[in-house]
Amino acid sequence: MACPVQFLCRGIRTVGLVLLYYAFSIGITFYNKWLMKGFHYPLFMTLVHLTINFCLSALTRRAMQCWTGKPRVILSWTDYLHKVAPTALATALDIGLSNWSFLFITISLYTMTKSSAVLFILFFSLVFKLEEPNPYLVVVVLLISSGLFMFTFESTQFNLQGFSMVLLASFIGGIRWTLTQVLMQKAELGLQNPIDTLYHLQPLMFVGLFPLFLYNEGLSLSTSEKLFRVTELSPLLYSLITLSIGGILAFGLGFSEFLLVCRTSSLTLSIAGIFKEVCILVLAAALMGDRMNMINWLGFAVCLCGISLHVGLKTYYSKNKGPSLRQLNSKSPELELPLLRQNGDDSAAEFNDEDEEQEITLH
Repeated sequence: MACPVQFLCRGIRTVGLVLLYYAFSIGITFYNKWLMKGFHYPLFMTLVHLTINFCLSALTRRAMQCWTGKPRVILSWTDYLHKVAPTALATALDIGLSNWSFLFITISLYTMTKSSAVLFILFFSLVFKLEEPNPYLVVVVLLISSGLFMFTFESTQFNLQGFSMVLLASFIGGIRWTLTQVLMQKAELGLQNPIDTLYHLQPLMFVGLFPLFLYNEGLSLSTSEKLFRVTELSPLLYSLITLSIGGILAFGLGFSEFLLVCRTSSLTLSIAGIFKEVCILVLAAALMGDRMNMINWLGFAVCLCGISLHVGLKTYYSKNKGPSLRQLNSKSPELELPLLRQNGDDSAAEFNDEDEEQEITLH
């Protein structure tokens, strides 16, 4: 009876972690879209989220240090500015432009266009020689590109400005996740744990995004009665609370992804991400009034086929490769695993949740 009970417990745990990931991922997508209807300062909102993420990651690092008794890694200024800054800048622009696009496009168009990030991740992985050339990748690219074209074809709610923003964000996202993979693979930096990576990225992300915020929103926000020219306390508190909730959701999303990968595998995260996009589109049509015709839905299905093929290929080839990063005992109190998101949300290190030492391959 031990095996069936253990299998049942593992299944319940996996379902619970997937639902937790869905709650944060779907929640922050709809929450940010709802917030942008009345608060037209997406870059300021992103800066607030970065600040909250930094504070929460610092508290998490402190808790981990107290729990394990081991000091957390702190980079030197030279490594910090030369090796972390490019990743931080790309991440800041990806998130900033993604949030900015919510002012112009629907959730369904945002979700579909963000799926094209897989194409750019593949491209930059080939450029940085993190991915080996494979003829099947051509099929993946054609399926995702065709699906994106069909989804935007004759769309009644298409907005060129918002589409261009989120497409640019997807392009920068390809750079972002490729640089993140390179950063986390550098064993000498010691940033294999996503919490440590998050902690080091946030300040430089804030500095990188702040000039764009000043140029685009600084003057308008300084004269807005929602914040700096507020005449009553209640609107100010309302704005701060709603922005803080978004920051907590953003941190919860990253942490839930980390837990899902640690306790299951990157394949579980990738498959959950595919079904998550289906859920977002169905909810967007039901709750937000997003309109999609048959060609749009067919394009979405074609795109999902491309993404599914990509996930399957990554799983197949990873099983035939040796470990590229390091060995880890799954009973380690820290579970220091690299996390690489895919699809707007994202792809990770593959491993099993067994008791013996596992081999980890970073994709």
